[in-house]
Amino acid sequence: MKKKMLGALLFSIDALLINLAYIAAFYIRFDADFTGVNATKYLPVYFEHFITFTLIKLAIFYIFGMYKNLWRYASIEEVFQIVGTAFVANTGIITYMVLTQQMLPRSIYLLAFILDTILIGGVRLSVRATRNIRDNNLFRKKEYKRVLIIGAGQAGALVIKELKNHDNLNSKPIGVVDDDESKLGARINGVPVLGNRHNIGKIVESKNIDEIIIAIPSASKKEIRQVVEECSKTKCKLKILPGIYELIDGQVSIKKIREVEIEDLLGREPVKVDLEEISGYIGDKVVLVTGGGGSIGSELCRQIAGFKPRRLLILDIYENNAYDIQNELLRKYPNLQLDVLIASVRDRARLDEIFKIYMPQVVFHAAAHKHVPLMENNPQEAIKNNVFGTKNVAECAHEYGTEKFVLISTDKAVNPTNIMGATKRVAEMIIQSMNVQSKTEFVAVRFGNVLGSNGSVIPLFKKQIAQGGPVTVTHPEVTRYFMTIPEAVQLVIEAGAMAKGGEIFVLDMGEPVKIIDLAKNLIRLSGFEPDVDMEIKVVGLRPGEKLYEELLMNEEGLSATKNDKIFVGKPFFTDLKLLRRELEILSSILIEDSNEIKEYMVKIVPTYHKTS
Repeated sequence: MKKKMLGALLFSIDALLINLAYIAAFYIRFDADFTGVNATKYLPVYFEHFITFTLIKLAIFYIFGMYKNLWRYASIEEVFQIVGTAFVANTGIITYMVLTQQMLPRSIYLLAFILDTILIGGVRLSVRATRNIRDNNLFRKKEYKRVLIIGAGQAGALVIKELKNHDNLNSKPIGVVDDDESKLGARINGVPVLGNRHNIGKIVESKNIDEIIIAIPSASKKEIRQVVEECSKTKCKLKILPGIYELIDGQVSIKKIREVEIEDLLGREPVKVDLEEISGYIGDKVVLVTGGGGSIGSELCRQIAGFKPRRLLILDIYENNAYDIQNELLRKYPNLQLDVLIASVRDRARLDEIFKIYMPQVVFHAAAHKHVPLMENNPQEAIKNNVFGTKNVAECAHEYGTEKFVLISTDKAVNPTNIMGATKRVAEMIIQSMNVQSKTEFVAVRFGNVLGSNGSVIPLFKKQIAQGGPVTVTHPEVTRYFMTIPEAVQLVIEAGAMAKGGEIFVLDMGEPVKIIDLAKNLIRLSGFEPDVDMEIKVVGLRPGEKLYEELLMNEEGLSATKNDKIFVGKPFFTDLKLLRRELEILSSILIEDSNEIKEYMVKIVPTYHKTS
C-alpha cells in the first residue's frame, strides 16, 4: 500500500513538473517575454496540447519503470535511466507534433528534455539525498557499526554499495584496505582507501572500527589466512565473502557474507578431484555408506548423491542422525533412490541380510568409535566396533561381490599410542590382507583431524568460549594436522577412484598446527584477547594422546599420484591367515580385563605403544 501511494504521488508530481519544464523552456527561449510575437504564436499551441504532452510522457515514464524503482537506493544506473527515459519521452512528443503537423521551436524540445531530466531526476534523487543526510545523523541520532572493507576490487565495491543501500544492516563503511599502492587515497563508492593490510591495526584504532569484512573472493587460501591473521590481532568482529569456488552462482551479495571460521586460517587450497573418474565408479551404482549419519558419513552421502548413484544406502545404528541426513538428501535430490538401514556393523547376520538384498557395488566404511579418551577406558567397545565391525563389513563385501571397499582410517593408526589408533591399524590390516585374496578392491584412506566433526576440538573450544572460558589445551606443544570435512570426503571418494587394491591413501595436509595456536585464533575470532579476556588453561595430556601425529609408517613408503594433494603408501601386511588366528584369540579375551586386551593388541600391532 505504501509503495502504491508513493507511486501515485510521484505520478502527480511528474505531471506538474512536465508542464513546469515547458513553461520554463518558453521563459528561457523568449527571454522572459511572453507578450512578444513569437511567444504569442507558440504558447497557444502548447496550451492546446499540454494534456496530450503530459499523458504521453507519463505513459513512457510508466513503461520505462520510473514508478517501480526504490529511489532511496538510487545510484548511477538510475541516473542513466532518468536521462534515457526523458530523451525517449521528448522524442515521443516530437513524433506526435510531426504527425499532427504542429510545430514548436526546436529549442523548446531541447530545453524541455534538459529540464525534465533536472526536475524529474532531482525529485527522485532527493529521496536518496535525504536518506544520506539522515544516515549521517543530521536529522536523528543512530548508532552504526563502523565497518572496514578489505579489498578495493569489484567485490569490495559491491559490498560497500550494499551496506549503504541496506539501512537495516546498521553498518556504515568507513574505509577500505588494499595492498595495491596505486589505489591508496582513491575512493570506492565514496569510501576512501586508507592503506594496506599492514596498516589494519592502526586504521582500526584511529577510525574506531567495529567490524571488518574481507571481500577478496579471488584471493588464494594462503592470502586469506595472512589477512585473517592480521585482522585477528584486532578485537573487531570478522566476516568474509566466500571464495570464487564457494560462490556457485558467481554472484556477490550481502547475503553471501559469512562469519570468518577457523578453516580460513588453515591456508590450504581446496582439494581438486577428477569428477569424470568419480562419476565412472559411483554413477549408476548401488553405494553403501556405513556410519552414514556421522560427520564424515553424512558428508560422504551428500557428495555421493550428486554423482547420481542408482541407489544410496545409509547404514547407521543411531536413528536420529540417519533421519536428519535422509530428510536433507530427499529435499535436495527428490529423485534419489535412498534407503536408510538401522543396523550395527557388529551384527553379522543383519549385515548378511542387507548385502544379500541390496548387493552394494561400492562400500564406504565410516562406522567407528573414534573418541580417544573414551575408547581408552572402554577398549572392548573399540575392538568390537572398529576391528570386528570392519571385519564383518569387509567379509560381506568380499562374499557378495562388492567392487570397491573404502575404509575411513586415521593418522592415529600410525605408531599408535592409544587403543583407538591401534584398532584402526588392525582395521587397515584386515582390508590389506583381504585384498590379496579377494576380487574386491580394498583400500584405506588415512587423514588427520577433521574440523567441526562431532567430538573434535573446535566445537569444544567454541562451547568453552561461549561459556566464558577457560579454553582447555592438553599441552602447549600438542600439534595436529587438520582438514575440513568436505576435503576429507573428497579424498575418500577420489581414493576409491584411484584404488587398485591394498593401498593406504594419505592427503598432503599442509603444515601441522599447534592446538594452542588454534585456540588463540578462535578466541580472537570470537572478539576476545587470549589470556586477557579469555583464559587458556593447560590441563595435561589425556591417556593415549600424542604430542605429534604421523601420517605414514616407515615401512609403507610414499608415492605420488596424479592428484598432487594425494599420496599412496604401499601395502606391507598381507597375511590373512595369521591375522584371523590372532583375531580369534582377541575375540576370546574380550570379556577379560582391559589390560590383558591392550597387551594382546600390542602383539597384533607391534608399533602400538600403550601409555596406560
